[in-house]
Amino acid sequence: MVIKEKIKVIISDLDGTLLNAEHQISEYTKTVFRQLHDKNYLIIVATGRHHLDALPIVESLGCPVYLVTSNGARIHSPSKELLYSINIKSDAIKSILDLEIDSEITTVLFKEEVWQTNKENKKLNNFQTIINYPPEIVDFKFVEDLSAIKLFFTHDSHRKLMELRDRILVDHSDDFSHAFSLPLCLEFMDISVDKSVAILKILEKKNLTFDESISFGDGFNDEKMLAAAGKSLIMENAVESLKNKLSHIEVIATNDDDGVAKYLTKMLLS
Repeated sequence: MVIKEKIKVIISDLDGTLLNAEHQISEYTKTVFRQLHDKNYLIIVATGRHHLDALPIVESLGCPVYLVTSNGARIHSPSKELLYSINIKSDAIKSILDLEIDSEITTVLFKEEVWQTNKENKKLNNFQTIINYPPEIVDFKFVEDLSAIKLFFTHDSHRKLMELRDRILVDHSDDFSHAFSLPLCLEFMDISVDKSVAILKILEKKNLTFDESISFGDGFNDEKMLAAAGKSLIMENAVESLKNKLSHIEVIATNDDDGVAKYLTKMLLS
């Protein structure tokens, strides 16, 4: 089969893709990825999560994985060596927080060791099955160093987050990259940051190309990654607007139905 002969790299998002609704990787998926490693496929996990949050998750796969986190602001090798990092400068973040953001919106700064937030958000806390990256509630007006890996906003209204995005981009379109990892999660990173950029750094290190990769995702922070890969798949549980925008890309089973693992079994292991 053409795909089987061509593919050497497997790239996957975590939330909504490898992880099920309980934010866990199923035992079936773990078994499949170990088999893929045994057949010498390079495995890259690319997520919006912080590396301290993502590391124990990818470790549960039981095989070596290159890890791209915070949408590309960090790259770690399978041995946990930090290969690349970039932060947003404090003044840049301050210029956004000075916009007097609606207090109903949860604001988060992804720092190196903790994530600072303006309020407790139980939905956000539920994403962490292992508390490896603790929250710290702060008043951002009194935080001197606002530099961070990522600036994150969440609210139950996608419309409200869209309005905030548009306000920020009026004066900052050249300063930040941004993405909706989920409809209720708006994320800002340094302008140079994107999953696809970080993945390319790994591929070049391994003398491989995007054409030799297969990628899986479900969010708008996966868009460029999906566009770059030789073969791309979108999860059935992805938002309809993303599936419509990338209508040329095949849709596979949901994350709760082990869509990634089942597809890889059929196309690469059978």
